[in-house]
Amino acid sequence: MANGKWIGALFGFIFGHGFFGALSGFFIGSLFDNLFSSLSHGDSKRPESVSSNSFLLSLMVLAAHVIQVDGRIMHSEMELVRRFLRNNFGETGLKDGERMLLQLFEQRKHMSSEDWNEKIVRTCRQLSSAMSEEYRLQLLAFLCELVKVDGNVSTLEIDTMKQLAVAMGLSASVIDQFLNLGGNSLEEAYKVLGITPNASDDEVRKAYRKMALQHHPDRVATLGEDVQKAAQKKFQEITEAKDRIFKARGIS
Repeated sequence: MANGKWIGALFGFIFGHGFFGALSGFFIGSLFDNLFSSLSHGDSKRPESVSSNSFLLSLMVLAAHVIQVDGRIMHSEMELVRRFLRNNFGETGLKDGERMLLQLFEQRKHMSSEDWNEKIVRTCRQLSSAMSEEYRLQLLAFLCELVKVDGNVSTLEIDTMKQLAVAMGLSASVIDQFLNLGGNSLEEAYKVLGITPNASDDEVRKAYRKMALQHHPDRVATLGEDVQKAAQKKFQEITEAKDRIFKARGIS
């Protein structure tokens, strides 16, 4: 089917020409061909192996971009990626994912910033057509954790994350929401819900209901255990932000 072919070509383009690029393109093309074939035959549930692998490969491309955006590859960033790979895909997946990252790091060295960024944006736009909103949100949520893991979030990293969000067909405001998850202040709680302290009580309730529906863990049930745990943690932090605002306003 054509969908698998263009997605395969897309990732082959990102990974470069030659054997590695051809293999990656073929692998992803096959995954998405299987996915769209199952859907076209009336199976509305995405096969878990297809969803997990397409999510993994997309994550590696974007993680390579985010890790390098400040010109440094931090040990804490690599450890977060390794932990995710090991927990979701075992030792084999860890090795494959690390090899993929090294290939991407090497590819980046031989490209101008303009060319690299253009390819990343193009990738995000294609993913916006191939992946559901909840999967794209989980990709961004993990990337935000990657940005935060070294304890220092730069303006460049924030701007980069917002560019990725927009290119993936999502609002740039979700980045501020994700980056403020886990905070303890009332100000951070409002940012998590994407509203200002001037919002009415009804607007607070509406913002929370929207986020609760959008980020419910059941929406990523076909992805790996680590992704599901992260989704549960994020949902809990959204609820805690709501509770902090409700308490400050005396809302029951």
